[in-house]
Amino acid sequence: RLPPILKQFSRLYPQVKLDIQFIDSEMAFDLVMHGKLEVGIVTLPPDQDLTLKTIPIWEDPLAFMVAVDHPLAAATDIDIQSLAQHPAILPSMSTFTRRIVESLFQERTLNIEVPISTNYLETIKMMASIGLGWTVLPATMLDSEVVELPIRDVSLNRHLGVVYHPGHSLSNAAKAILDLLEAPGI
Repeated sequence: RLPPILKQFSRLYPQVKLDIQFIDSEMAFDLVMHGKLEVGIVTLPPDQDLTLKTIPIWEDPLAFMVAVDHPLAAATDIDIQSLAQHPAILPSMSTFTRRIVESLFQERTLNIEVPISTNYLETIKMMASIGLGWTVLPATMLDSEVVELPIRDVSLNRHLGVVYHPGHSLSNAAKAILDLLEAPGI
């Protein structure tokens, strides 16, 4: 979704040199908070930070996944309690995505065992694909190496969007990228 926006921005503003850093959303939030970064395109936190301005741009459906040969892979209807009986592979506790997953289990007073944790989504998927546990990843990552688990009465999404500090001045370039991101049809 982002590449066409960056392409359009580069065409409209060829004189602007893009400075793109691929960092964790949580780090981007911190950099925006402290004025070290003007704008971040991030996973939005599940709880609103009133200090920073966030604008949801895209909804990113999440899917429960396991290896094709995992004991749960053939199940057609799984409840969240059954899932909690198996080890999970998730991002670290500091991530917004992990907080979304943890919240789901805490609401049901369930604990999950997470023996493997990393913030690299491809590594998480690879670990799940070899049968080391279940995971929750963006649904766009589903492929022949993993299968989606049909978890009864559960639908998870995260929101991707823009964050900036309303108390800090934005450059013309930052304002322009915000305008493109907020344009209808994005």
